[in-house]
Amino acid sequence: MSADNQQERRHHGEDVKWFLAGFIEGEGSVCVSIKQHPTAKYGYYVDPEFFIYQSKACRSLLDLARQTFRTGTIYPKPGNEEVLVYAIASRRSIAEIIIPFLRKYMTYSAKTDIYRKFADIVEAMERREHHSPAGLARIVEQAYEMNPHSKGKARKRELEEVKRRILRDYTPDPSTDGKR
Repeated sequence: MSADNQQERRHHGEDVKWFLAGFIEGEGSVCVSIKQHPTAKYGYYVDPEFFIYQSKACRSLLDLARQTFRTGTIYPKPGNEEVLVYAIASRRSIAEIIIPFLRKYMTYSAKTDIYRKFADIVEAMERREHHSPAGLARIVEQAYEMNPHSKGKARKRELEEVKRRILRDYTPDPSTDGKR
């Protein structure tokens, strides 16, 4: 393959990523679910996810996202089978693929603050901060702050209720200034 063809293909790849950035601005979302579970060490676990929504008629756009990111699944939206969801639930994929994409291509997004908080949470989890009660409580606080004016569903539980459960048997170690 000639250098000209390689340059043209690379440019096309960048065009697709910029196109996807605009598409994600309108049809994408990130969320960090806080899920109560009886086997979770501190009563809850944190589940970051990335989504793009589109009608069945335009599935090719979700296929383009899946081909570009090389991960994720496409499925009908529960409760509305005419809408498809492209989802990435793998924290590793989110950390290695989605976060760098958001940082590079979504710099002009109206959702920049939400994406920054989402990235902070995922990166804290990659550092395994959620394995301590204080770290998990900090991550939960960040998740609750991600989108305070959301037009979507409200959180099931109040923040203080979740933190009380997480921190119920926790006594901070003064030598670590509460950070473990």
